[in-house]
Amino acid sequence: MLTAFARAFRTPDLRKKLLFTLGIIVVYRVGTHVPIPGVDYKNVQTCIDQASANQGLFGLVNMFSGGALLQITIFALGIMPYITASIILQLLTVVIPRLEALKKEGQAGTAKITQYTRYLTVALAVLQGTGLVATARSGALFSGCPVATSIVPDRSIFTTMTMVITMTAGTAVVMWLGEIITDRGIGNGMSILMFISIAATFPSALWAIKQQGSLADGWIEFGTVILVGLVMVGLVVFVEQAQRRVPVQYAKRMIGRRSYGGTSTYIPLKVNQAGVIPVIFASSLLYIPALIVQFSNSNAGWATWIEKNLADTAATPHIILYFFLIVFFAFFYVAISFNPEEVADNMKKYGGFIPGIRAGRPTAEYLSYVLNRITWPGSLYLGLIALVPTMALAGFGANQNFPFGGTSILIIVGVGLETVKQIESQLQQRNYEGFLR
Repeated sequence: MLTAFARAFRTPDLRKKLLFTLGIIVVYRVGTHVPIPGVDYKNVQTCIDQASANQGLFGLVNMFSGGALLQITIFALGIMPYITASIILQLLTVVIPRLEALKKEGQAGTAKITQYTRYLTVALAVLQGTGLVATARSGALFSGCPVATSIVPDRSIFTTMTMVITMTAGTAVVMWLGEIITDRGIGNGMSILMFISIAATFPSALWAIKQQGSLADGWIEFGTVILVGLVMVGLVVFVEQAQRRVPVQYAKRMIGRRSYGGTSTYIPLKVNQAGVIPVIFASSLLYIPALIVQFSNSNAGWATWIEKNLADTAATPHIILYFFLIVFFAFFYVAISFNPEEVADNMKKYGGFIPGIRAGRPTAEYLSYVLNRITWPGSLYLGLIALVPTMALAGFGANQNFPFGGTSILIIVGVGLETVKQIESQLQQRNYEGFLR
């Protein structure tokens, strides 16, 4: 990997792309520290210093925003509205025939769906920005902080609208930064910004582990966490690269005097076909009961039960439900993102077939069977990756937002592998030594 980066910097056009990407990353990180009007940042810093490491409901969103959410900056919402909009459009593509038809139109249809995603992102940013301002005004953003209700001293409608518009504009800027990285830089821009947001929390989280440790002034806990993290990274890389290659043979066809086809290829079915989406879905769904309790301020029996069993990430009911939700959403997302019937029809159209399997419906049934078989270990792997770090590192002061937790490590490794592959592919296009030897 380091060799690929070194060779990329020696290639003039790739060096320009890498430096451009780094420049956009610097702009993005500066924006996460620019305050918005109407917020008393002295009280914000006081509450952040007094807050516990576990921010519960807002921890996941704060991690995706690179810590900007709790500081209420112009990039407080980060990349989350765009992620949510993309997931919603991807789910609606299966339900709404118009979106499905656009998807089949190729590049023009994809551009139209991307435009819909932008509009939905802005709408979600307005909604989430309004919720964040209301939460900050009520003091629920930092529960237990004595000055939490004084974070937004001016509660006029003009100030509220200014704060919401500023955060919505910040989300639009983040979306634009991600798109220009995709067009003029290296890798997928949105994924790169998500990677940077999560990686930005690593130093402070690791140093907190060291400060909370008691063995050798915390250095033993610090080293143990680093070692466990490296082992987990190796495991995630191994599983993320694993795939089931279904062989495909294309029949030879004679058109005039020329022969076409007769080639062999394969369909790569990844063990973790769903990626990190099931973990995000399960986390978001489990946060809904805690959100209801937090805004209802109820002391009823049901509210107490939710706070004890669902809001507490160390509770056994939360762990069990979280695991089963991840497994369920893994199968659900794979079912809507991979269509065996469509793949079988395309193969039949171009004269392709799986050796030993008849074309058409038997091919679709075979692909569905193989996909279900490999989704089981993939979903169990996702559940274990999401839960084991929280359980194993709890003794070192870790929480569900620890850098080596399930969601963060899956995104970090996935984006890193994809970016390195893109750099190597572009290097291969510019380096023809292998063809001359």
